Amino acid sequence: MKALLFTLLFLLLACSEDNIEKQENSQLENEFVNAVDISSYPEISLSNPKFYNESGVEENFIQQLKNNGVNTIRLRLWVNPSDLHSGFEEVKTFSDQLKSMGFKIWISLHYSDTWADPAQQITPISWQNLNFTELSIKVKEYTKNVILEINPDYIQIGNEINNGFLHPLGNIHNQPQQFKDLLALAIDTVRENSTSTQIIIHFAGVNNSLWFFQQIENLDYDIIGLSYYPIWHDKNLLNLKEHLNQLENNFNKKILIAETAYPFTLDWNDHTNNIVGENQQLILPDFPATPLGQYNFLAEIKSIIQQTPNGVGLCYWGAELVAWKGQDAVDASSWENQALFDFQNKVLPAIKIFTEN
Repeated sequence: MKALLFTLLFLLLACSEDNIEKQENSQLENEFVNAVDISSYPEISLSNPKFYNESGVEENFIQQLKNNGVNTIRLRLWVNPSDLHSGFEEVKTFSDQLKSMGFKIWISLHYSDTWADPAQQITPISWQNLNFTELSIKVKEYTKNVILEINPDYIQIGNEINNGFLHPLGNIHNQPQQFKDLLALAIDTVRENSTSTQIIIHFAGVNNSLWFFQQIENLDYDIIGLSYYPIWHDKNLLNLKEHLNQLENNFNKKILIAETAYPFTLDWNDHTNNIVGENQQLILPDFPATPLGQYNFLAEIKSIIQQTPNGVGLCYWGAELVAWKGQDAVDASSWENQALFDFQNKVLPAIKIFTEN
């Protein structure tokens, strides 16, 4: 009799835990992703900058994000960065802190020691002399460790992998099968070690996106992620909307804007050259480089993704990139005019879009 009662109790607890996990997964799938990428914040915070809310009162940077509707934080992860920033220990520590505050975690796996994007996909230095079989083992071990140690809610397999990743062996044009094999291996590793982490495949821009996702249409991922910056990816928002609908119709995947940003001014607050600094880089006259223009641009992007039936969210890149090294720095922020805080580190109106439907 005792054995029967014990068995029934065990089954009841197991079912309860299973139901809780299903509810959490369902909530994650249905929640709109209001995300910011603040990958440089651990480095910036070392200088103890002060941040201010819309009333001009000093308020913790992370708390302001939470108060204004941000529910997900995106963090890049480099394998062996030269200065340890965006390395495993920093990202894990920061992720744990953010989780304790209630944020979902989105890890952008670069599979590189430095920036990975369409122009460069540099294999980590310590992996560069490996053959394809050895590289595959490294990818599997590394991906597994990230899942088990950080346990993100979302994981991005590669960053802006228009041309593949882990070059030259994973170049989509020169080694298409090896690229797909490495991508599939990373995806399978995530599935083997997590039942809840959602997998994002990230493409920069919209042109050629249909061709790219056709190459991987048989792989088991969850979300199409696109970067969209007017300076690089077309200034026609109607074209963006049409491509989102085209991708949705062809692949029946959830879709989000994985990176976007817009300037609130064309001025600068340090001596580091800014990436956006000319009117020809903007969408004019609709979205001038003003606080209101920045707000309206981001609100329009959110509206476009919400009008896409499978649209599930957006991420603002570089929300934290104020001129943290001071006005004379030549090696600091090239993005301070696109942060979500102004030159006095006061929060800008654009942050309000995260609380708006």
